[in-house]
Parts: sequence; C-alpha cells; structure tokens
Amino acid sequence: MDHMQWSKEEEEEARKKVEENSATRVIPEEQVKLESDANKYWDTFYKIHKNNFFKNRNWLLREFPEILPANQKTKEKAGDSSWDHGKTSAPDSRIQETETHCKESSDLPDGQSKARSDFSNPGLEEHRKGPGTIEHFPGSSATFRILEVGCGAGNSVFPILNTLQNIPGSFLYCCDFASGAVELVKSHTSYRAAQCSAFVHDVCNDGLPYPFPDGILDVILLVFVLSSIHPDRMQAVIHRLSRLLKPGGMLLFRDYGRYDKTQLRFKKGHCLSENFYVRGDGTRAYFFTKGEVHHIFCKAGLDEKQNLVDHRLQVNRKKQVKMHRVWVQGKFQKPLHWTQKNPS
Repeated sequence: MDHMQWSKEEEEEARKKVEENSATRVIPEEQVKLESDANKYWDTFYKIHKNNFFKNRNWLLREFPEILPANQKTKEKAGDSSWDHGKTSAPDSRIQETETHCKESSDLPDGQSKARSDFSNPGLEEHRKGPGTIEHFPGSSATFRILEVGCGAGNSVFPILNTLQNIPGSFLYCCDFASGAVELVKSHTSYRAAQCSAFVHDVCNDGLPYPFPDGILDVILLVFVLSSIHPDRMQAVIHRLSRLLKPGGMLLFRDYGRYDKTQLRFKKGHCLSENFYVRGDGTRAYFFTKGEVHHIFCKAGLDEKQNLVDHRLQVNRKKQVKMHRVWVQGKFQKPLHWTQKNPS
C-alpha cells in the first residue's frame, strides 16, 4: 500500500520501540573500531554477496525524471524508454537497502591516500593540469553528466546506462567506498567505459580529488547512502558534493525515514547514537526526519524542490505480518548564484 498514513497509536508504539532498542549503546571503543574498519566490512559484504543482494532500481526514473536531460523527458512520458514504468514494489527493503560504502573516519597517511586516489581515478593527471590548458578527464566531452554516489554492484548504474545509451553527450560517473563493488560494476557485461567511469572514492575524505573538476555535474544521485555515514560527518559530505554540481544542477536524495521497520527491528545493544545503529555485519544505518534532511541540504546552500516522507505498508501474506516502511525523498537544486556556506 503506497503513501499510507500512520495512526497516532502506531506512531506512539514505534516511538516506544525505538526508545527501548536505544537504551543500551555500543561502547565507545567498539564504535571507533567500526569506523576505522568500515572498508573491511563492506569489502567482506561484496565478497559474500557479489551482485546478488540488491534488485535493480527500475523505479528510479519514475521518482527522479531529472536523471534525463530536459529534452528527453517528453520522450519518456510518451513511452520511449527502456525503463520499467510499471507499478513496482516499494523501492528498497533490507534485501535491497543499505547501499553505501563510505569510511567515515579516513585518517590514512597522506602518501597512502594519494596512492589510492591516483590508482582509483583514471585521467587524474590530465585533470590536474594548470590554468590555461584544456582539461581532459573521463566524460570531458559530455554535455550531460551524472554522478551516483555509493553505486554498490550497479543496481542503479545499469538501468541508467540502459537509458543513456540512446542519449548522445551523456556520461555517468559512479563511485563506491568498497573496491570490490567497483570491480563488480567494471566487470559487468553492460559496463561501457565510453559512457561510464566507475571509481573507488571515500566521500567522507574531503581531501581526495574526484576524476573531474568541480561545477560540472548536472545530477548527483544519493540513494540510501547518507544513512551509513556518521551523523557528525553528513554535513561536510553534502557541502563537498554540492561543489561538484553546476549552477542549476540537482541532487536527488532518498534514504531511511524515522521509524522505518528496519529501525524498529534492531535489538538492544546495536544503537551507536540517537537513531544511528550498527547491523550484525558491521554496516550502519541512520534514520532521518524530513526536518533533518531540510537542514542538511539547505545549510549547504541548495534550494529545496522536494522533501517528502513516503510511508508504505508491506504485507507478508504467508506469515500474516505487516511492515511499515518509511523513506524520506528530496530534490535539491544548486542556485545559479551559489555561495558555499560553512559546513560546521
């Protein structure tokens, strides 16, 4: 059931469950370890599951038509699309969720960080050429550029590429914190280096360069990504990503909402901080309110075009179990006259 509303009784019951499962916190020493070893947890995840864990996000274009250039949207409405426009199930369940791979505390020595960056980002030396020279980087000749942050095994990448293949001048960048995930994308039979550049990147390390200049992206896709970043680091991440957008560019966001069934199912002892939890596999999840999302993106200087809470009811008929899913979805645009604000 789509866009259902909770009763006051249901919301109060959810609040009590969260209060109970948050009463016992993970000890500080263990929290430090979870951050410092974040890359190990995600690499282990992809070694185990490879590309069999998440379903392709064929709902993306329906929710985010901004993924296409403006002159292509009318064609999509007319049915000229390879996307699945049929009614689909709710976008992401636990079998399809937690799709980011960012090491929140990246304290690598300078030499180690640079080595990883240069290896991960082809064309970096061309990008670094001085003023007055022509910059050559992956997608430098494109006229419409998209970046997906936290691409995982490519469950958004390949539905997007399938559509972009018929759109001249379009280019897709995709990055992930887990090197194993990026290798899965690059080894996929549908991966096309001429129209896509997949690279390893830690969005929480502001010192790591991207393989392209700031201010050139038309769209950034941030879907079930921000939730696994430590709350203290979220604002800086959005500030950095906003610099990558061109004036008028869009940042498209979807993530867990407060009291989603995933939050309610956590047991005692898995809470890291308020509304922030660790799963059994070491990955983490935060659960947002609409107000928090508004604050984070608008503080980065972006204009809010959409910010809504999506309530859904999933029913397991075999087990006769009802599950409330809650997501927050937003669209934020970089103003034509944009001023970088202080992320603190």
